[in-house]
Amino acid sequence: MRDDVQSLADPLKEANEPSSPVARFGTQTPLLMDCGIVLDSWQIAYQTYGVLNAAKSNAVLVCHALTGDQHVASRNPITGKGGWWTAMIGPGKPIDTDRFFVICANVIGGCTGTTGPASTNPATCKPWGLGFPMVTIRDMVRAQAHLVDALGIESLFCVAGGSMGGMQVLEWAASYPERVFAALPLATGARHSAQNIAFHEVGRQAVMADPDWRGGRYLEEGTRPAKGLSVARMGAHITYLSEAALHRKFGRKLQDREAPTFSFDADFQVESYLRHQGLSFVERFDANSYLYVTRAMDYFDLAADHDGVLAKAFAGTKTRFCVASFTSDWLFPTADSRAIVHALNAAGASVSFVELESDKGHDAFLLEEPNLFATTRGFLNAAARARGL
Repeated sequence: MRDDVQSLADPLKEANEPSSPVARFGTQTPLLMDCGIVLDSWQIAYQTYGVLNAAKSNAVLVCHALTGDQHVASRNPITGKGGWWTAMIGPGKPIDTDRFFVICANVIGGCTGTTGPASTNPATCKPWGLGFPMVTIRDMVRAQAHLVDALGIESLFCVAGGSMGGMQVLEWAASYPERVFAALPLATGARHSAQNIAFHEVGRQAVMADPDWRGGRYLEEGTRPAKGLSVARMGAHITYLSEAALHRKFGRKLQDREAPTFSFDADFQVESYLRHQGLSFVERFDANSYLYVTRAMDYFDLAADHDGVLAKAFAGTKTRFCVASFTSDWLFPTADSRAIVHALNAAGASVSFVELESDKGHDAFLLEEPNLFATTRGFLNAAARARGL
């Protein structure tokens, strides 16, 4: 066996004892959750990059998307792969770690070190499973705020993220406006659409239909709903792409064969690709966490939390915003970003908006996109000057 394979971390161990730094909280710092449950023993796993300046004014909080984690710009201990946003974060990159102190935390309900359904319930000494309280985007942000407090940071220079990460950015700006100098929500919306909820429900049902799910008790019973979670990931992955991207990459090309097999084997390259995506996902992500975090996205509706008026969420804000969308993103289309911008304008906020040309679909915010890099760099440079950095 190769050394790099031997060095990979056990996902089950990572749920409680992550390879990354972890902040632990007890009864003195409980986490009050939207569902009414109070966690009085919980932890949050995180990574940092760069150096916090003496004034503690250069901190950038990066919020991860649905199946991301804290390993935003460093090797993932479970997969051995590089960070999920190394295109954006690092020395000399748009989010410049020579200049900014970057923090990224695994969300509450996650499975790589922050308390979630795969974590051990201290009351039972067994995995939480479905006994874990339901999670919301606001809960994720509250947990992050406790971490930021623990790091001794009063005000964040910027909060940035795409997709579910963008939802967290918006929630930060609404819940802690005095703590967010600049906000960068990408490829996101202020609420989850009916179509997106429907896609998530199909994925959840695929997981729960797997006999090895065992009513969410699979960790106790030594099984794993690999087939159901793999199918859920396959379906979700299609929504992250565009027809143009799929056609460019795969078209109708056959996979390692000259003619169809006239069977249900993976004849087409796109089928083989999706199966690979599903299988690799199962190795690193907990099935119950997938249920919880997709549900958190479904529940997100920032306007509903402010009398149905999105502008009220940002009333009086002094935060600077840069909102960006992508032309081929049909999961969070430009109309969703425009709704955010209109609300920010109505609230008198400082906001810039750009719709970026790309045929890569929703995943464009994670990929090599020079226009996105230029937009991010320009926004952060201007905000840094205003901040005195």
